[in-house]
Amino acid sequence: MIGSLAVFAAGAVLARRPRLTRVEQRCFARVNGLSHRGYGAAWAPMQLGSLGGPLAVGAALALAGERRDGARVAAVGTFTWAAAKAVKPLVRRGRPAHTVDVARVLGPTQTGLGYPSGHAAVAAATATLVAPRLPQPWGALAWAWGLAVGPLRTYVGAHLPLDVVGGAGLGVAIATAARMANGEPAVRQRG
Repeated sequence: MIGSLAVFAAGAVLARRPRLTRVEQRCFARVNGLSHRGYGAAWAPMQLGSLGGPLAVGAALALAGERRDGARVAAVGTFTWAAAKAVKPLVRRGRPAHTVDVARVLGPTQTGLGYPSGHAAVAAATATLVAPRLPQPWGALAWAWGLAVGPLRTYVGAHLPLDVVGGAGLGVAIATAARMANGEPAVRQRG
């Protein structure tokens, strides 16, 4: 949890700088410049990071008989979404369409501020809660999906890479705190 909070905090400090680093510019250009033909396939997985993502996952868990876990996924996902929204005005980082000359936007142009990516935060929080409860390879698939949402947001031109990394750090930190408050280990115990 401390590591993910450190990633989030360091990202916030860097995101407040007036210019992007060359590394971030290059990463953004490479991911955002991938073929537009993948947009259709990218849209559905990105929805895990919307506010509806953890609500849907929570409902699916409840329908599968895991009502307590379903309620927790929905509550933590909603809290993470709200936390990301609350941080954005403190960092005040713009979206790629306003900060990168060559940004290509696929789908609707996103408004508001960029750091941290709420989609990346919510998806990472959901994966942090769900993946440890699943048998392999399903747990690894949940992590892969949860962590893919952020780069997909860069691909569609909604977020810069640092927004994504900071969002994932925030989501993992919040969900890990929720796991620990529930008496669970911060990480999955192998046995």
